Amino acid sequence: MSEVGGQDPSWNRWRRPKPTAAQQRNDVWIMLAVLAGAVVATVLINSMGAFVFDNTPSLVEQFAWAAAVTLPLVVRRRFPLPVLIAVGVLFVMTQVRQIGDTLVPSIALFLAIYTSGAWEHNRTVARWSRVIVIVGMFCWLGYGLLDFLVDPGPGFEGAAGPLDPVLASVLYNIGFNLLFFLSAYFFGNLAWLSARRQAELEQRAEQLRFSQEQNMQGAVVAERVRIARDLHDVVAHHVSVMGVQAGAARRVFDRDRELALSALRTVESTARTAIGELRGLLGVLRAEQGERDGADKRPDESHPASPGLAQVPDLVPVAESAGLDVRLGVFGDPLPVPEGIALSAYRIVQEALTNVVKHATARKVDLRIRYLDSAVEVEITDDGRGRAAAAPRLPGSGFGLLGMRERVAVHDGELEVGPRPDGGYRVRASFPVRNDDQSTSDSREIPAT
Repeated sequence: MSEVGGQDPSWNRWRRPKPTAAQQRNDVWIMLAVLAGAVVATVLINSMGAFVFDNTPSLVEQFAWAAAVTLPLVVRRRFPLPVLIAVGVLFVMTQVRQIGDTLVPSIALFLAIYTSGAWEHNRTVARWSRVIVIVGMFCWLGYGLLDFLVDPGPGFEGAAGPLDPVLASVLYNIGFNLLFFLSAYFFGNLAWLSARRQAELEQRAEQLRFSQEQNMQGAVVAERVRIARDLHDVVAHHVSVMGVQAGAARRVFDRDRELALSALRTVESTARTAIGELRGLLGVLRAEQGERDGADKRPDESHPASPGLAQVPDLVPVAESAGLDVRLGVFGDPLPVPEGIALSAYRIVQEALTNVVKHATARKVDLRIRYLDSAVEVEITDDGRGRAAAAPRLPGSGFGLLGMRERVAVHDGELEVGPRPDGGYRVRASFPVRNDDQSTSDSREIPAT
């Protein structure tokens, strides 16, 4: 006899957990209920004199046998195999002693076979132990039927069916016992499979919950990285320019008040620009939060739109105010560039110019925007320290290049950063842009003014 249903190979080694305290208490109540049923059945059968056997022992001995065959059920889930063996042996002994009640011992045997199939950890042992017990019971049944065939005894005077009474009695006993034992075997396996499937569902639910938590944590981390990157790009550039201008104003304050005032005006203008961009960033974040909450909210129209390639020329005078000679060149016909790519390109240019101001000690910067057939590129080169610029020395630095890589990776682009062979440093970012109708044209260079 095989197990009911197919087994998932990944769960072949599953073992049912030990019974809980509540289940063990239920076993006690089940044992008491079966024992009470045995006592009542024994009293009624003895009172009626409806004995199955001729030589029935005393009422006290029948009570003792009834208690012996039912008491093991109290530990049936903790020790299913010993209980099966004990109840099977005691069941045969009650048959040998010819006690009056045979129904309740049969119920106890049914529960023992069922429990072995439902709770025994070793499935091979569970299978063959039940098979051996069932075969043994049929052998005992066969012995009883042979004895009955030798001496049927009286009791068939009123038979009126089409079959021989003795044959009908044999077929009835065989059919009843087949149904009895196979039901105990089948429902025991079914209970074990149900418990295993429940455990599998609980594990999958736990895995799903863990996966959802991981995804949520990943989304939170990604959101924090994005906000940190945007804040860095907005603040670092303007603060760097403000620092350079404030330092210049401090150095020339006593000698050239007009130049110092000009530098301070640049600081003031840059601070206002930084505040405006911060407000725009916060407006975007609030708008995104409103969309997540399902609210019908619109960003504050006073917040400026996200900068893009069209605003790159605005970075030139800010960099020049820090003492750089910036030359801007635009090559190819401008493409319709997605807003996210345009913003990333703008931020990379902004960060590259900031690094030049902070680290390169350069004098000239060549800034180029190239519109290609299927991509847009920005390239920033300078005549500064080259390799030294690749390793900023300021505390907390190093996030700029990381932010560039993240922005390019989001759009499946390419980033090249490093010193040039003839000196200086180069940053080149390429973003793929799909535009089937775009046609190339002659390049043109626009010097910055």
